[in-house]
Amino acid sequence: MARKLEGLRRVLGPGSLASVAYGEIASSLYFALGVVALYALGFTPWVLLAVGLVFLLVALSYAEGVAAIPEPGGAATLVRRAFNDPLGFLTGWALLLDYVIVIAFAALFVPHYLGDALGWKGLEDRPWDLVVGLAVLGGVALVRLVKRPSLYRATATLALIALSAQLLLIVLGFIYLFSTENLSKGLDLGTAPTWRDITFALPVAMLAFTGLETVANLAADAREPGRDLPRGLFGGIGAAVLVSFAMGIIGISAFPVHPIGNGFGTDLGHVWIKAPLAGIAKALGDAGLSGTVTDGVRIFVGISGAAVLVVAVTTAVSGAGRLLLSLGRHNMLPHAFGILNRRTLIPPVSILSSTVLASAFMIVAVVIGSPERHLAALYSFGVLLTFLAAQIAVVRLRRTEPDLERPFRVPVNVRLGGVSMPVAALVGIPLTFLIWVAAIVTHAGARIAGPIWLALGAGVFVVVRKRRGDRLMERVEEPKPDLVHATEEGQYRHILVPMKLGLIGEEVLATGIKLAEEQGARLTALHVIRVPLDLPLDAELAEREETATASLAEARLLGSEHGVEVEAKVVRARELGPAIVDTAAKDGADVILMGSAPRWRRQSRFFSPTVDYVLRRAPSEVMVVAYPQGVLEEEEEVEEAEKPTGARIGS
Repeated sequence: MARKLEGLRRVLGPGSLASVAYGEIASSLYFALGVVALYALGFTPWVLLAVGLVFLLVALSYAEGVAAIPEPGGAATLVRRAFNDPLGFLTGWALLLDYVIVIAFAALFVPHYLGDALGWKGLEDRPWDLVVGLAVLGGVALVRLVKRPSLYRATATLALIALSAQLLLIVLGFIYLFSTENLSKGLDLGTAPTWRDITFALPVAMLAFTGLETVANLAADAREPGRDLPRGLFGGIGAAVLVSFAMGIIGISAFPVHPIGNGFGTDLGHVWIKAPLAGIAKALGDAGLSGTVTDGVRIFVGISGAAVLVVAVTTAVSGAGRLLLSLGRHNMLPHAFGILNRRTLIPPVSILSSTVLASAFMIVAVVIGSPERHLAALYSFGVLLTFLAAQIAVVRLRRTEPDLERPFRVPVNVRLGGVSMPVAALVGIPLTFLIWVAAIVTHAGARIAGPIWLALGAGVFVVVRKRRGDRLMERVEEPKPDLVHATEEGQYRHILVPMKLGLIGEEVLATGIKLAEEQGARLTALHVIRVPLDLPLDAELAEREETATASLAEARLLGSEHGVEVEAKVVRARELGPAIVDTAAKDGADVILMGSAPRWRRQSRFFSPTVDYVLRRAPSEVMVVAYPQGVLEEEEEVEEAEKPTGARIGS
């Protein structure tokens, strides 16, 4: 039997994690800088710095929690583990609100950057900015439903583009725009800004540091979570905080505070609120930068800003999908949310849900007026509640599960009640709570709409649990694909997964990839082209070969997202069962993973002929995942194993 292999298969080092962290977090500056400046005025850079430091404290707790429990769901998973399923769900529901608002914000700001770069001012006017924003959401949803883009490649590209544009503005800004006089103009706390505005600016500034949940979910993909995750996470976050602070200095230098109506304001938060970085590029020309260079900078910042925001929409949709997948697999959402899809990686219903919700929030906010203010207030409500819950969960886990393996532990601890507690969380919890209270007190949107959103989520949870026959307080664990013993004899080195059409085939492949990840095993995806008896084995079957190539390419893509290298193999055969058995024998597979559809039970037999043949003749172990009646039904699918013209294998 196969020997035990060491550890999980992981692909991300500290450099890759830092790139992902910076790309995810720094992209929010494109829409957050103007909103923060609207309220903080001349204190904008200092508010960004202060909130950035609080963000770093929160990130320390996240790093410990997700390194110890490297599962999708982020804060929701930590709270569920530390407390119970209802609290875990409500945390995830608040987190979903954050994802949806980031999607809406990013999409709404795309036409403003694009319009400024191309000189199409009509894109920046209402209702065309809303129309373009909705088109962006529809386009991203359509692409995600067709194909899963590479998250790592997209975020690395996003980081490079964002860093290039932001550093260009900072360097040129310090040369042409920096002014200590402008920075000090109108600085009169209590008047410019008012106490209410500066209080509201603190929670709103959290909008400048989105993406922590998406980055935290990559703990399972880090080569060494205890070392690589904190290095990469804090490297990326630290860079994002410094860049945000510097950009705030340049922004206020370019657009100093001045009287507006009965109060004070800055054009960064009024004229350029929906494209603040484009505004800074425009100010460079007014400050003496040559017209040709200014136009080049403006076009680069505008087009790159639009591209970064589109990528931010895509990654936020993916983050929401992973969250909803986790909630679905713990029976907190309908079953459709817990089903992996080979083409999209995340459940297709989650893509549609997140984009539809973002569209609805965007439309309502625009109709009400001042969409930036209302969306920012709602975001601060959700994100601060999530951050608060995550830190409390990490502290509680220190007490309830002291023996939990923690590859990374927050440095600097004190003993309370005989338990070592992280100082970062003990400081971060009250600070986060106070900023959350500030959001509740200063904006009716957070005070009214936030609780309504949570109440709606509680209703969804109750309905789903009752329909699925689970108790409300029951801790429902995600089904585990690892059906082997934890002994040396139960370890696999090589897993063979015959490809199959339909939902069951997608689920079996996902199960195989998960098992390969857990076992550190090699995985082969086998696609059998069944050749009819009236044709020679080497007959030209172009359509079936194209189907096999596409199917195996999707399998490799899904595997790469989990750090599993999938070996693709295509064989021709008259019958499917013998082809699977022969391949397993030749390649030395330790286990063959197959699925059994419910329709065979309706025909008074448990397995299909193909599965039955493999079970009787396989040279290795065979693991059959038998799906119950009503789960993953494939009413319209004709079993490929029994079709003479079938192009994929059936099981």
